[in-house]
Order: sequence, then C-alpha cells, then structure tokens
Amino acid sequence: MKTPIRRQNPLALQPNHHPDDATLVSYAAGGLATALSITVACHLAICPRCRQRVSEADALGGHLLSHLPQQSLSAEHRQAMLDALDKPAADEPAAGHRATTAMASKEASAEADDLLPAPLQHLLGERFSDLKWSTLGPGMKQVRMHVGNSNLRLFKIAPGTCMPLHSHGGSELTLVLRGSYSDEIGRFCPGDVADLDPEVEHQPIADRDQDCICLIATDAPLRFRGIVPRLLQPFFGL
Repeated sequence: MKTPIRRQNPLALQPNHHPDDATLVSYAAGGLATALSITVACHLAICPRCRQRVSEADALGGHLLSHLPQQSLSAEHRQAMLDALDKPAADEPAAGHRATTAMASKEASAEADDLLPAPLQHLLGERFSDLKWSTLGPGMKQVRMHVGNSNLRLFKIAPGTCMPLHSHGGSELTLVLRGSYSDEIGRFCPGDVADLDPEVEHQPIADRDQDCICLIATDAPLRFRGIVPRLLQPFFGL
C-alpha cells in the first residue's frame, strides 16, 4: 500500500539519514506494508531529496510499463499504479506573510510544533498534546496504531533513557519527530530515518536535552537479548 505524500513546512529540517533507495522504490510501486508506507510518507513530507527519488522511481516505472507487452492487470496491481500517480500538488507558502507582532509569531511557531505529521492525523488527530500515552517501563511510553498486518507506533523515550539491546525479525523504519537519539549506527535527529533489516543489532539511547519521540514501523517482532524484555514483549506488542 502506498500512502500519499502530503508536504508540510519543513521548519528548516535537513535530514542526514534517509530510507534506502530500495525502500523508496518499493514505496513508489505501492509494495510496502502499510506501517512502513506511512512512515516513509511522513519523511517525504519534509525531505525534498527523497521526494525527488520517489518521483524518479515513478517515472522509471512508467517507462518500463510502457515497453511491456499488453496484458490485463489485476485489480490490485492497477490500483497500485493509480496510487503511484496520485500525488497531490505542493501547497506553496504565501509570500511576504509576516506575523504582526513577536507574540503572534511565537504562538504560530508553537502551534506548528504541536502538529503531528499529516499522514498520521487521520489515525491520531492533529496534535502531539492530545496523544494518550501508555507506559511501557521507566522512561518509555508508546501510542499504538492499528494499520493491518504491520505494526506502527509512536515511541517516547525520556532524556538519557537506554532502550534494550535488540535486533529485528524483519524490516524496521524509525523516523525521529522530536528530540534525538544515538546508537551503533550514528546520531538521529528530527527528520532522520533509520532503515534497518534483520542483520542490524542496536541499542538506542535518547539524548539528554529532551524527550525523544519517534515513529516506528515494523513488519515482524523485535528480537530482544535480555530475558525481561522478551517476557514483556507479548504484552506490549513489540
């Protein structure tokens, strides 16, 4: 399933970590699981580099299709093609608009900071401040979303909190929305995506300045080393 791109104000974000090209091609073809597709769409909303890659994949797919022998398409494949073409046009910001006072500008910035990414709003509502968090353990909370056979959740880690060491039973996409964390791969800040496969084992640690909020999509359960996380895993759906 391909989730449509809705571009948002990037707020000067310049991601340093991006989905793999193979992931972007699968997104363009409508071949990602729903949770992974939503996570990619949230990243595309603020990343012109990856939007360009998806556009190129769409164009290449169209070129290849035009050179295939004519044959009937299944309803599923036909819908995937239509979804790949169904890209909303970008809304250009109004030029020259300025807040009339410094207070109005500050309020507008706070309002924008409270907005969830557009691809999540039909699942969770519009605002971070309205989320209902469930506690997982010391310094860790989540909001789960039901999106078919894949798992999608918002994860909030308190400053300085260390996640249990784990690997993955399948694909995992992690998009940082607020704060930052570091692991064996590097440091991830707002807009960055960690595109991980079963070969990667890591232990994220939230930076100490603020809560780290991530959007995490998986298509298979995590693999924890420790006995306690493994015992709790069925209760939390990790």
